Amino acid sequence: MKSKVVSKIIGGKYKNRVLELPSLEVTRSSKSILKESFFNVLQFDIMDSLFIEAFGGSGAIGLEALSRGAEHSYFCEINKNSFKILQRNCDTISPSNCTTLFGDTFEKIPNLLDQLEQQKSVQDKEIILYLDPPFDIREGMTDIYENSFEIVKNITNKNVVLVTFEHMTGLEMPEKLGRFERYKTKKFGKSSLTYYRV
Repeated sequence: MKSKVVSKIIGGKYKNRVLELPSLEVTRSSKSILKESFFNVLQFDIMDSLFIEAFGGSGAIGLEALSRGAEHSYFCEINKNSFKILQRNCDTISPSNCTTLFGDTFEKIPNLLDQLEQQKSVQDKEIILYLDPPFDIREGMTDIYENSFEIVKNITNKNVVLVTFEHMTGLEMPEKLGRFERYKTKKFGKSSLTYYRV
C-alpha cells in the first residue's frame, strides 16, 4: 500500500499542521522555499484579506494564507481525487474559513470574482489571487496560460490588490494584464513567481 504524500504548513497559527498531497502526476506541490518567499513578499498584506487559489490542488497556498492571517480562502480544483484531498485539508485546518469550488477554474473563478464584487460585506476587503496553472506539457493543456491571463485581464473588482502566477521558469510573462502590471519575478529552479499589481 502506498504511503500518503504529505507536506506541512510552514508558518503562522497552524504551523506544522500536516496537509495531505494529491498524486504528483496530477498536481505539483509548491516548494516550501517558494512558498516562504511568497509569504515574505506579502508580509502584512495578507492580514484580513480574501485569498483565492485558482488551481487548488491540495490547497497548500490558500491554507498557508489562512494560517498567516487571511480572513477567508477560496479554492477551485477540477480533478476529483485532488478535490477530495483539498476538502479534507480544509476540514482539518479551518472549514469555516474555506470555500471549495469543484470544476473548471476558467468558469468558476470569474463567477466567484463577480459574486465577491456584488457582496457589499466584502467590498472593502483586499483580494489576493494566486494562479498556479499545471505546466502545459500535458495533453489538452496548451492554452492554459493564455486562459489564465484572460482571467486576470477581465478582473473588474477594485479590491483585487495582487495577482501572483507560479509558472515554469523561462515562460515569457506579459508586462500588462488588463489593469495589472508586472512588477517582479523571482526564480526557484524550474518554477518562478511573477507578481502583478494595479
